[in-house]
Amino acid sequence: MTFNPRELLEGRGQRPPGEEDELPRMGFFEHLEELRKRLIVSLITVFVTFLAAWAWAPEIFEFLARPIRRVLPPGQDLSYTTLTEPFLMYFRVALLAGTLLASPILLWQLWLFISPALYRREKRWVFPFVFFGVVFFLSGCAFAYYEAFPLVVNFLIGIGKPFHAVITINEYVSMCTKLILGLGLCFEMPLLVFFLARLGIVSERWLLAKFKYAVLIIFIIAAVITPTPDIATQCVFALPMIGLYLMGIAVAWMFRKKEPAA
Repeated sequence: MTFNPRELLEGRGQRPPGEEDELPRMGFFEHLEELRKRLIVSLITVFVTFLAAWAWAPEIFEFLARPIRRVLPPGQDLSYTTLTEPFLMYFRVALLAGTLLASPILLWQLWLFISPALYRREKRWVFPFVFFGVVFFLSGCAFAYYEAFPLVVNFLIGIGKPFHAVITINEYVSMCTKLILGLGLCFEMPLLVFFLARLGIVSERWLLAKFKYAVLIIFIIAAVITPTPDIATQCVFALPMIGLYLMGIAVAWMFRKKEPAA
């Protein structure tokens, strides 16, 4: 038995003229083997970049700690409560930096996994996919660090001003990592919409019709990735994602799949 995901996407497997025999026929276990190969390469890449980032883990942590050190009362700093906590903190910091460094290779491996389901003319998108994927991902990470995360930190520190703050380094890095990676992935929305539109799965009309549901889902996602339940902090994350959804509608309109001639 063979399995071609593209045929599931295009109904009865209708293909453009001249490309009927272009796609390779891969069995289910061949797809699993391909997935295993891509995962192994991705893990090796992250491991190598992790080792490179480990040498700079203290400097990277100092960079990540700037937002909270600006608002902590004088004489106070981040703390730790167990002997292993600093090691685990540096491990998380190096892993975060290694993931960011490895993002181009990770996107390349993702492309290699899905490319067998694409036609030859669609495989030309590999460089735009990797380039814009990295740009959107790192833009989301930068937005999280420079804009969203400082607002969250200022809000939380302001709430706790009457009390003595004892903020552990692992708790801080965990929250920072969650926000940075979460918004980095959310910023991939226009790229995802581009491919779904090119494959004919979604259209700008469909996305516009589902806008109210998209807003609800976006606020749910914002509630998950934000550490506080207040609506103001959630809006810091939700409003950019709504803007990205509207950008995705424009992308779907510009790059929509052309209807075949009768």
